[in-house]
Amino acid sequence: MRLALVLGAGGFIGSHMVSRLKSEGYYVIGVDLKHPEFGPSMADTFVLGDLRSKDFVDSVISEVDLTEVYQYAADMGGAGFVFSGDNDAEIMHNSALVNLNVLERIKELAIDRKANKIKIFYSGSACMYPQHNQQDPANPNLEESSAYPADPDSEYGWEKLFSERMYLAYSRNYGIPVAIGRFHNIYGPEGTWSGGREKVPAAICRKIASLPDTGGQIEVWGDGNQTRSFLYIDDCIEATRRLMASNFQDPINIGSEEMVSVNSLVDLVAEIAGKTVSKKHILDAPVGVRGRNSSNALIRSVLNWEYDYSLRSGLEKTYSWVASQVKKTAK
Repeated sequence: MRLALVLGAGGFIGSHMVSRLKSEGYYVIGVDLKHPEFGPSMADTFVLGDLRSKDFVDSVISEVDLTEVYQYAADMGGAGFVFSGDNDAEIMHNSALVNLNVLERIKELAIDRKANKIKIFYSGSACMYPQHNQQDPANPNLEESSAYPADPDSEYGWEKLFSERMYLAYSRNYGIPVAIGRFHNIYGPEGTWSGGREKVPAAICRKIASLPDTGGQIEVWGDGNQTRSFLYIDDCIEATRRLMASNFQDPINIGSEEMVSVNSLVDLVAEIAGKTVSKKHILDAPVGVRGRNSSNALIRSVLNWEYDYSLRSGLEKTYSWVASQVKKTAK
């Protein structure tokens, strides 16, 4: 039986990866500070602990038969958390420390065994792309080759860029096989939908679900003309599994090319909800870059991958789930 370790298994993407690996017959060890928030983990073994501790990392990455590690553990959140500036030191320290601990442990095992059998997936982010390529909301440039000269718009993005370079350096120097996906706004059921760390689709779904059946007004950060693309969770997991099964080791975009303005996103969710919704724009709220959209030419060529879910079909599932959570908490 194949053995996989999922770090950050209590989070949104990590918990979905655990379920996918189980469906493929893996024995899965999940690791996180917390269990999944919205249901039991499918992991065969779930270990609670802090990956910022080198001793803890050494203890969980110890299985002789371990062949795959999925590293999702990070300090992250939506625009209110990432772009406020109040959390920069914590974001950079916590995430970088986790990645250093993980890579050092796999390096140690590779040296001990005289050969490395463990392949690691690192979940990077489109936030590492230069902000000067993302000023035109109608035509952002996020091809993988556009990453340099580097100029991310947040310390979160700088940490993601540093960490992907660190994975590549360890791969070159110690023979550790890596796969690096630059995620573009992953969303879907069982994702964070309140509390300040939720992403845009979940926040909009929550705001609209909280309105009366006839509708009402919601706050929209910025002028709403900023553009993004959003990838449904099932498509993200499929792309990641294909990447791990390949020999490709350069960073690669994992996202949708269906770009939409935030205003249009609100209109689409309102249509799905069957409500009439007006917008109150909060112009001094943090919004990040003006335009962001995945460029999928490379992943299409390397992995023959296309996303299956349109934005509408993914939002229909997501809105239904978020609305059920809103209703549940209102009781």
